[in-house]
Amino acid sequence: LNGWVHRKRDHGGISFINLRDRYGTTQVVIDPDASDVLKALATELRGEYCIAVQGTVRARPQAMVNKDMATGEIEVVATHMVILSRCDVLPFQIEDETDAKEELRLKYRYLDLRSGGMQRRIRLRNEVAFAVREHMTEKGFYEIETPTFIKSTPEGARDYLVPSRLYPGKFYALPQSPQLYKQILMVSGFDRYFQIARCYRDEDARGDRQPEFTQIDIEMSFVSRDDVLSMIEGLMGHVFRKTMGIELPATFTRLSYDDALELYGTDKPDLRFDLRMQDFEPFVAASGFQAFKDALTTGNAEREAAAAKGVTLQGGGVKALVVPGKADYSRKQIEELEAAAKIYRARGMAWMKVSAGTDGTPVLEGGAAKFFADNAAAVIHGLGAHPGDLILMVADAKRRVANIALGAVRSKLGKDLGLNDTSHMPETSPDRFRFAWIVDFPMFEWNDDENKWDTAHHMFTWPQEKYHSTMESDPGSVKGDLYDLVLNGFELASGSIRIHDPELQKRVFRIVGFNEADGEKKFGFLTEAFKYGAPPHGGIAPGLDRLVMLMAGETSIKEVIAFPKNSFAVSPMDDCPNEVDQKQLDELHLSIRYPV
Repeated sequence: LNGWVHRKRDHGGISFINLRDRYGTTQVVIDPDASDVLKALATELRGEYCIAVQGTVRARPQAMVNKDMATGEIEVVATHMVILSRCDVLPFQIEDETDAKEELRLKYRYLDLRSGGMQRRIRLRNEVAFAVREHMTEKGFYEIETPTFIKSTPEGARDYLVPSRLYPGKFYALPQSPQLYKQILMVSGFDRYFQIARCYRDEDARGDRQPEFTQIDIEMSFVSRDDVLSMIEGLMGHVFRKTMGIELPATFTRLSYDDALELYGTDKPDLRFDLRMQDFEPFVAASGFQAFKDALTTGNAEREAAAAKGVTLQGGGVKALVVPGKADYSRKQIEELEAAAKIYRARGMAWMKVSAGTDGTPVLEGGAAKFFADNAAAVIHGLGAHPGDLILMVADAKRRVANIALGAVRSKLGKDLGLNDTSHMPETSPDRFRFAWIVDFPMFEWNDDENKWDTAHHMFTWPQEKYHSTMESDPGSVKGDLYDLVLNGFELASGSIRIHDPELQKRVFRIVGFNEADGEKKFGFLTEAFKYGAPPHGGIAPGLDRLVMLMAGETSIKEVIAFPKNSFAVSPMDDCPNEVDQKQLDELHLSIRYPV
């Protein structure tokens, strides 16, 4: 055996060493009748010494079997041992899971990676990548590499730029995705492409982003949306079956973008729990709650004014959430929920509690209940509420704001109440992972700041056929052939059927005010290719990092990447990014201008 000393225990002439390697942990025994040399070496051993051991495998006594270890029924009686290298004082103890701070873990990542948790997660990542390649190859896909040095194109985030030594003043860009190249491959006749692709985005530090990440990039020719969705359902089914022994449903839940916002307040709903938002507007007119009435009146006036300009808006909205059995929520707890709503631009959150009246009839109490005294029975019956329930409400002149703000409250309740906790389920239960497709996204969205239309996703999305004749006259109603795959409240993949018709592409450019000359300059090689018999095509790109993170039950992609950057896009281990020699700058014809 070769590995590291994980634990050592001495018991009156006999020593026990837990030897750890990539495959697990094995108990090594130095018996009382071992040689003096072997006993001396055992005395010298410390945690994380790297050693080699030869010996005989024997069964442990029945009373000493360790059921928590894969090798717990046996031990190795050492006959020979070599200390391969010694270990300095550790910056933190290497356990199955460490409580060391993230920055320390990243600085000594090579030590962190020795932990049982990191070893398991990196193994899972390897198995997932292998299962993806296995399934895609079986289904007739070619794995084709696309360039790492490409032309800089507008894709939503800043590019990482690479200066050219041979062409002063010119730059390569690192790909934010292989998007344009995989479309070129469709024009080239490779109708089934995939790639486990490295992607790069120069984004501001926020959340769980990484400047470099990995996606399972896929493109197919001569397909409809349903073909792509069915293919991904098969891929996920194979990956989960092969790596975790979980049998997923053959098809996943499908929700329109509009329904997802109306029911869950987000386009990435967590379906592990079924708290659904409801429309509260029918109960507003008969109430005395002026704030709700004002939100609807203002929103409807804005909708009519926008319609006069040819812009489609939803108007105002009032949404409600019934939380079963939580009428005992304190005012402090309700204020914490209200704070979650305010993050998403809600002005406030109203609430009421349902109680049993003296005659047993349900009544409303507390909060905004006094404004609904005259139609309390209609509210309670209409919302399907019962005594002991808590009713939460958000109103806004923009229905989208009301939806998203109350959706944030729903998400917080899911965590606070443990509604999304599946740890009690069997490891092979498919209910631990709730997939959903979100479809029928808006193609365009109105930009108030610039008084123009923007594409909601990207400019190469195929507008659904039924909107082709009205695209210019009513952009706000157009749905794109877009689809997102959501897993446990996280967006796992995004894709679309692409535009392959150059004339339709020009129409989209014009709607969003994208200068045709700029389009030619930025995407000319793609639009030029489309002149030569481009096939209909579409694709999708599940995030490998995020998929493995969710499968491993983690909440940060850093836990499934061998060498991630920290939240400031810095690697504490090797101190990058770092300065370079003046000679290198001179060769690249660059000078540094520091911020004042």
